[in-house]
Parts: sequence; C-alpha cells; structure tokens
Amino acid sequence: MAIGKKYKEASAKVDRDKNYTLLEGVSLLLEAKTAKFDETAEVAMNLGVDPRHADQNVRGAVALPHGTGKSIRIVVFAKSDKETEARDAGADEVGGDELAKRIQDGWLDFDRVIATPDMMAVVGRLGRVLGPRGLMPNPKVGTVTMDVGRAVTEQKSGKIEFRVDKAGIVHTAFGKASFSQDQLVENLTAVVDAIMKAKPQTSKGTYLKKMSISTTMGPGIQLDTSDVQASL
Repeated sequence: MAIGKKYKEASAKVDRDKNYTLLEGVSLLLEAKTAKFDETAEVAMNLGVDPRHADQNVRGAVALPHGTGKSIRIVVFAKSDKETEARDAGADEVGGDELAKRIQDGWLDFDRVIATPDMMAVVGRLGRVLGPRGLMPNPKVGTVTMDVGRAVTEQKSGKIEFRVDKAGIVHTAFGKASFSQDQLVENLTAVVDAIMKAKPQTSKGTYLKKMSISTTMGPGIQLDTSDVQASL
C-alpha cells in the first residue's frame, strides 16, 4: 500500500529511536495529525503478563476526565423500575426478550450493553453475537449491575473498557485529536493509572514494558515509561 504524503511528513517529525516524555509525546501527537476528520487518539501498552494464564488477564474500566469525544449509544436489559431508571439516565434502548430478538435478527446499532443481574439469562442467549464484538456485559467492568442509572451515566460521560490481548498488549482510545494537550494528558494519565492498578499479583518483572501513542492515521510515538509512571 502506498504511503501518503501527509503520513510521510508526519513520520518525519517522529524520532523512531527516541522515547518521548508524556508531555513531549502528546504535543508531537497533535503535530503529527494527518487526516481531515477528527482522529481518535490511541494508546498501546505492552505489558509483562502472560494472558494464557487466567490469573494474568488484565481487564477493567476507567472514566476519562474529559470523555472520549464520541457519542455512545447504550442498550440496557432491565425491567420494571430499573427500566425506568435506565431510560431516565439516557439509555438509547431498554428492554428484555423483544430487545434480544432485535439483536438476534441483526440490529447492532449500539456501542455498549448494560444489564441487571436478573436479565443475564436473556443476555446470555446473545453470547455469539455480543461476545466477538466485545459487547457482552461483565460485572468486572460495571456493565452488570443493579445501579443501571449510574452505569448509563458513566458510559455516556466517557467510561472506557480495556482488556489485554493474546500478545500481552492493551489497545484503547483516550480522546480525540481535537482535544487540547492538557485534556489528552489527563485522559491518558487516567488510563495508565487504571491499567497499572490492574496489575495481577502473579505478574513478575517489569509490568509496563513499552508504550506508544498515535492518532488513527498517524505514526506511532514511543513514550518513556518511567516518565509516564512518574506523572501518576
């Protein structure tokens, strides 16, 4: 695939052999934007864990101080007063069996799924649809809860989920290229802090091995992990 002129220009600004400080890296991220649309700011963290072992999985959620910059569509599986609570909090769709059937029939116009514990039998039937898309509700990240109003509010305001992949890397977004440097720094710090706190007790040696940030279409920028951790 041919490399575009803008990408080449952006890449020329980045020293591939340098590990930038947190502030330097975010500043460079904003300079190295290449697309006309509002790109997503993303981070990749290489962790010292072996995800093949259940006790070394890293998973959790964190509320970004300045949100994600994206409008989140949320569906909630709930009934009775909890259905009303979810609607009042701003859920886009709320229901039970009829909502599950819509999803089984191919409707997937949403970004998050929240459910009360008593509705997980219904949601469980959607495992083959929601699971591969990372949409299955889970109590570990606060999407299986009786406090559906709070869960909807948090998700709408910018709560993100993270999970280590098979290669031991966590990929997640932490804002938009239209955000200010301070907003991106604060969001990224919140993400790193949450992932550091999620360190498994069985993880030995260096936990945060490497870390890089980029925009959707921009070059990767390596960060100095010691400097990033010192900012927490």
